[in-house]
Amino acid sequence: MAERRLQASRQRGVKAMTAAAGSAGQVAVTLLLSALLAPGSTYVLDDSDGLGREFDGIGALSGGGATSRLLVNYPEPYRSQILDYLFKPNFGASLHILKVEIGGDGQTTDGTEPSHMHYALDENYFRGYEWWLMKEAKKRNPNITLVGLPWSFPGWLGKGFNWPYVNLQLTAYYVMTWIVGAKHYHDLDIDYIGIWNERAFDTDYIKLRRMLNYQGLQRVKIIASDNLWEPISASMLLDSELMKVIDVIGAHYPGTHTVKDARLTEKKLWSSEDFSTLNSDTGAGCWGRILNQNYVNGYMTSTIAWNLVASYYEQLPYGRCGLMTAQEPWSGHYVVEAPIWISAHTTQFTQPGWYYLKTVGHLEKGGSYVALTDGLGNLTIIIETMSHKHSTCIRPLLPYFNVSHQFATFVLKGSFSEIPELQVWYTKLGKRSKRYLFKQLDSLWLLDRGGSFTLELQEDELFTLTTLTTGNKGSYPLPPNSQPFPCVYEDNFNVDYPFFSEAPNFADQTGVFEYFMNIEDPGEHRFTLRQVLNQRPITWAADAFNTISIIGDYKWSNLTITCDVYIETSEKGGVFIAGRVNKGGILIRSARGVFFWIFANGSYRVTGDLAGWIIYTSGYADIKAKKWYTLTLTIKGGSSSGMLNGKLLWKNVSVNFPKNGWAAVGTHSFEFAQFDNFRVEATC
Repeated sequence: MAERRLQASRQRGVKAMTAAAGSAGQVAVTLLLSALLAPGSTYVLDDSDGLGREFDGIGALSGGGATSRLLVNYPEPYRSQILDYLFKPNFGASLHILKVEIGGDGQTTDGTEPSHMHYALDENYFRGYEWWLMKEAKKRNPNITLVGLPWSFPGWLGKGFNWPYVNLQLTAYYVMTWIVGAKHYHDLDIDYIGIWNERAFDTDYIKLRRMLNYQGLQRVKIIASDNLWEPISASMLLDSELMKVIDVIGAHYPGTHTVKDARLTEKKLWSSEDFSTLNSDTGAGCWGRILNQNYVNGYMTSTIAWNLVASYYEQLPYGRCGLMTAQEPWSGHYVVEAPIWISAHTTQFTQPGWYYLKTVGHLEKGGSYVALTDGLGNLTIIIETMSHKHSTCIRPLLPYFNVSHQFATFVLKGSFSEIPELQVWYTKLGKRSKRYLFKQLDSLWLLDRGGSFTLELQEDELFTLTTLTTGNKGSYPLPPNSQPFPCVYEDNFNVDYPFFSEAPNFADQTGVFEYFMNIEDPGEHRFTLRQVLNQRPITWAADAFNTISIIGDYKWSNLTITCDVYIETSEKGGVFIAGRVNKGGILIRSARGVFFWIFANGSYRVTGDLAGWIIYTSGYADIKAKKWYTLTLTIKGGSSSGMLNGKLLWKNVSVNFPKNGWAAVGTHSFEFAQFDNFRVEATC
């Protein structure tokens, strides 16, 4: 066996050196094969005393909320290319874990995701896009781990209270149906299920895992509590039954550290949401640092990034906080950002089920190193030297530290002492002229070196040294150039059998807007867009009291919006169209803009905000429920006007703020209403 490996190593070495001479060999990196060439610290990598914790994988999160909203609307081949960069093994990020939001109809950061059960007797396992995304991930990597977690819950579970634990059995049943539906309708096996994202947990609710067992779902593991290490860890130590039913303690943004109680449980520890940082080089540095140090400092065996792909309007909260950016389905443009290749340094050379070595730690002059093995002779070493300035995550506060130029000697011992060769992959963040992302360098030959090698390390570098030869920097031809949202856009929603429940490019911020077949109107308005919630969900964030879906270019200023509207609720119902909407996501309550409302009681109103506090003008017209009307809103400079069924209803209303924003449609409250023949014409 050893002779065959040595022979194969020599053959690869010849090929690697030939290839490196033309490309990677140009990288200004010194790989010193002898510690005698420069002074430095020595680090031993050894499995003689056993192994460390089992590695559970690196992943990312779609949801919390609506962060993959625009991805589903990408045309092919670009949509499949994006998915390959995220999930395809040995190509890009090659993620081991996909975590998704269990849609609950509420605003959960950048939008709302629909529930599979808007109401108690309503079940639909084809709403939204998370089912599709999980299937696409599985298609590329059948072994990917799937995790589901609720943020908000549909209102009927609260029975009048904004609380999911009013009826524990009912809420457990609701989550269980999502797991069963994933299998029955999509052949998806959910591996882990969470409790309630970053909110209070109920120990009795967690103990209802017996409901999962009754359904034959013993394989589904429970992760809790997706908040802080405490009080869940202390609760587990004091409650043996709770300890038994929880498989993983998951904490959010732990700053690479755990707490004593969490370690005392001897459970798996995960950073079950992390990163959440602009995907610039600094964001990439943050990701590279925590992927190593979450284990070195905190024994966390999995790190999950929020979010998977920045596929939502950039001006929403936390714009571009994904591993890559894909926010232009109308153009097909996307950007493979640096965090994709930072991920690859770990994901392409490890797998869940590998083990960390016990011999991991910090470098003397800053940075860290980890090493993992499959127990079959393979070894992967990941070394990072991210500086404080270029690796600060959005949270938590990062205490100052210093990283400086150093030489580090690594000595392989135990079963690794006779490894003849290591493949080398390299990243350098910083100035464009000196920047390299996931570059393969010459192989590192350890023959006659006593199993040791020395690296010269500078700031903001990442090395992977591995026995695996399957690493690959995947690529596609450049996607189309970036283009703004079309200046003229229209949608009549005439889709007989929609593949997704939501119309392209509409991003629901409160409420849920779905394709609808209006069987009562076989004519022009047979197919519409309908707001389908008539009760407020159990909220996770500050949902507005009105429902609203935004669309378009945030830079739009002068525009005309036309839309057919249908109020379904008599007397109290109302709908609006709007322009220059300047806020969304968790800030949606305070959105300003120009809102043109009509109501079933025959009144109309023009307001400068979604909440309706700033009233520009109002009056009465021939308006009632269950009848179609055409609204037209024109905004030009500091003036606006509105038409009802083509006739001027109000004009010359002054609007000096905001100067720009999205277009939108919505309702006065949580009520059924329909929209059709939407059109916007903007001056670009």
